Amino acid sequence: MTLYVDDFYRWTQTQAELLRKQQFGDVDLEHLVEEIESMGKSEKRELENRLEVLTTHLLKWQFQPALRSRSWLSTIKEQRRRLERHLEENPSLRPGLAATLKEVYLYAVLATERETGLGEESFPAISPYTVSQLLDPEFLPGEAV
Repeated sequence: MTLYVDDFYRWTQTQAELLRKQQFGDVDLEHLVEEIESMGKSEKRELENRLEVLTTHLLKWQFQPALRSRSWLSTIKEQRRRLERHLEENPSLRPGLAATLKEVYLYAVLATERETGLGEESFPAISPYTVSQLLDPEFLPGEAV
């Protein structure tokens, strides 16, 4: 077995030290490349998760106005702030936001269906919200409480 399999943390520390010392010939290049790619995918998944939660709460806000709550509003605000922070830390994700929203919208509909009991047919087939609306701290679909 390799250190990568047996003790991942130690492997990371060893690789970092080898890179610092510029001992590139001793670096576990195959696994290092895999880990760097995985880190990038993780950042994209974080963006997708934030968009999904935000979109789910906006759908609930729009399609269940009688049940609007401070909790939903708080979640909407929190997700927007976390999204903005994530995009500030990873600006290269911003240009693909519309495509990412398109990808996650169907998952947001499924989550909204599960949480509200409304059927899939209750929601638009594509996101009714633009990226700028999602990120706009003042935007709420329909009337606010």
